Amino acid sequence: MIAAKVVSNSVLDDNKAAYEKAVAQLDGIGAAIEKKTIKAPFAGRLGIRQVNLGEILEPGQPIVSLHSLDPIYINFLLPQQQMARLKNGLPVRVTTDSTDGREILGVITAINSEVDSASRNIRVQATLKNPSEDLKPGMYANVAVILPEKKPVVAIPVTAVLYAPYSDSVFVIEDKGEGKTVRQQFIELGEKHGDLVAVHSGLKAGDTVVSTGVFKLRNGQSVVVDNTITPEFQLTPRPDNA
Repeated sequence: MIAAKVVSNSVLDDNKAAYEKAVAQLDGIGAAIEKKTIKAPFAGRLGIRQVNLGEILEPGQPIVSLHSLDPIYINFLLPQQQMARLKNGLPVRVTTDSTDGREILGVITAINSEVDSASRNIRVQATLKNPSEDLKPGMYANVAVILPEKKPVVAIPVTAVLYAPYSDSVFVIEDKGEGKTVRQQFIELGEKHGDLVAVHSGLKAGDTVVSTGVFKLRNGQSVVVDNTITPEFQLTPRPDNA
C-alpha cells in the first residue's frame, strides 16, 4: 500500500506501533495467566484440596497433596546385626491388612548410611510397583527381606527373655537328679518375628528355657515343669481383638 501511495508513512508507523503495543499486551496477559496456572511437578494422584475457590494464595501456601503411587516407596527398620547381609537389589515381600494377606514384591533401593543411636536399627527403603494403587502413603505394612541363603537359628519366645541394661538373659532348666533347677544364662538376641526372637549366642538347640514368669526366678532355684497353660507362640500372631 505504501508503494501504491494509498496511505502515508506516518499512518503506517502509527499502525505498526499500535500492533506492537497490542502484541505486548497479549504477551503480558499470557504471562499473567501462566503465572496463575498451577502445574504439578510430577504425575500422581491428588488428595483433598486445602483451599477454596476464589481464595487468594500466598507464596508457599499448601494447595493440595500430591502423591506418586506407582512406583511407591516403603521405609522400614532392621537391626544393625543385619547390615552385613543387606544390599541394594535384595527382594522384599510386603503385606498389609488392606490386601487381605496378598504379598506385594519389591526390591531394596536405598540403605541409610548411619544407624539410629537410640534403637540401633538401620533405615532401609524399598521400591514397589503399585499399578492397582493398593498401597497408599502413610499406610502400615509388614515387610520381609528375602535373603539369598537360609541360616538356622535358635528361636525362643520373647516372654522367656529377662531384659536388663547390662545384658539379656534366660533361665535354662537343668536336671540335677533330685529335681529340676534353673540356671540364668546370658544371651545375645537377634531379630524378632511375632512372638519369637532369635538368639545369636548363649543357647544351643535342645536347651529348655522357662517361657513365662522369668522375672520371678533366681539362679539355682528349684522348679517344677508345668506346660498345661503354656500359650501358643506364633511367627505371625493375630489376636482376636486386633
